[in-house]
Amino acid sequence: MELSNAVMKTMRAQGHGRIVYNSSILGFAAMRWRGAYNASKFAMEGLCDTLRQELHGTDIHVSLVEPGPIESRFRPNALAKFLKNVDIDGSVHRDNYQQQLERLRKEGHAAPFTLPATAVAEAVWRAVTNRRPRARYRVTFPTKLFWFLRRVLPQRWYDGACRAAT
Repeated sequence: MELSNAVMKTMRAQGHGRIVYNSSILGFAAMRWRGAYNASKFAMEGLCDTLRQELHGTDIHVSLVEPGPIESRFRPNALAKFLKNVDIDGSVHRDNYQQQLERLRKEGHAAPFTLPATAVAEAVWRAVTNRRPRARYRVTFPTKLFWFLRRVLPQRWYDGACRAAT
């Protein structure tokens, strides 16, 4: 937020600019055991939508990149924090947490349709270079699928799809 505020002054002075936020599929599709991460990404999406509306009529464009599963160090980093901060054995969610540990420890792709980080870089490039950038760039098949499901399914069914994905 501070960086956005700082660069907006320059962008206003020069009369144009691009602000691109990197969100996640979890910015619109809440999934179990990821509450803090879900909340931070939902907040980012709301902030981005607000900025885009507030900057309407200027030549400052705001876009969101919404990746799904991407090759990265995300799982090993999440595993380290999980082990440090979660009392697995003392939790009523112990069995579910054990499943999460298995997922986080898995070698290779943890999810189908995982793409390389270059897929995100390409979306950022399009957001920065397109004459009329889109509000959202959904990266990976799961992101596009869950965006569609959110629009067409009743909430109970959508919740079930999100539970099944975790």
